[in-house]
Amino acid sequence: MANKLNDIVKILAASFILILGHNINYAQSSKNEFRVIENDAFTTGEILRFEVRYGFITAGIAEFSIPRIVKIAGRETYNVVFKVNSIPAFDLFYKVRDRYETYIDREGIFPWRFEQHIREGGYSRDFSAFFDQRRGIARTSEDSYEIPRYINDIVSAFYFTRTYDFSKLKPGDKIQLENFYKDKVYPLDVIYRGKEKISVDAGTFKCIILEPIIREGGLFKSEGTIVIWLTDDELKIPIKVRTKILIGSIDADLIYYEGLKSKLKSKVK
Repeated sequence: MANKLNDIVKILAASFILILGHNINYAQSSKNEFRVIENDAFTTGEILRFEVRYGFITAGIAEFSIPRIVKIAGRETYNVVFKVNSIPAFDLFYKVRDRYETYIDREGIFPWRFEQHIREGGYSRDFSAFFDQRRGIARTSEDSYEIPRYINDIVSAFYFTRTYDFSKLKPGDKIQLENFYKDKVYPLDVIYRGKEKISVDAGTFKCIILEPIIREGGLFKSEGTIVIWLTDDELKIPIKVRTKILIGSIDADLIYYEGLKSKLKSKVK
């Protein structure tokens, strides 16, 4: 059971974080050293909470939140927090207290700093990186690495995606992007699968469907297929994540939300 919970936590994180896209709408002004992206998707105060289940068993709770604005490198940033915790009933078998933080430029929607704090059973890991977007360098506790401008970390990539326009995509279209982790820039692919209505505890929603392709050598690996449903509106909130494995599937369903930037137009009931 402990191994299953560990898989659930990692697949959940991989599923949410690797949703990427294209068709970005931004402007580069001569008066601004960085791009400016139109963001109708999120703001401070937003909380998205998910129940993680293996079959009929609830294994954990995951949560995205944007608690505050923080100034870094002379720029205002969204402090975004992603947490995954096992529920008390599972703590005796395999206790999980994972926490990720990223600081996303408020205007350009790219990261300045990323932190990862892993606590899974007897294993722990702490990692941080500062993205010097002016000089094209990622600085970690181990070394410094060259990076492309506007490179994402695994959490900022998700919020970056929420600003995208998927209306021009056709089912089967493949999207290619990159993100940095540890000491490398990794390629990431996502396939657009179309649209569908989906029902969870938080309601019924019109959604777009994405399938991230997790490559060998990336941050997370999975033997199964991952499918993500995002609301088909300006907010692009993740409603459901399903991972098919050899026996059954792992689901993460939206159970609570607050502090949205605008009305959730995709909600049917």
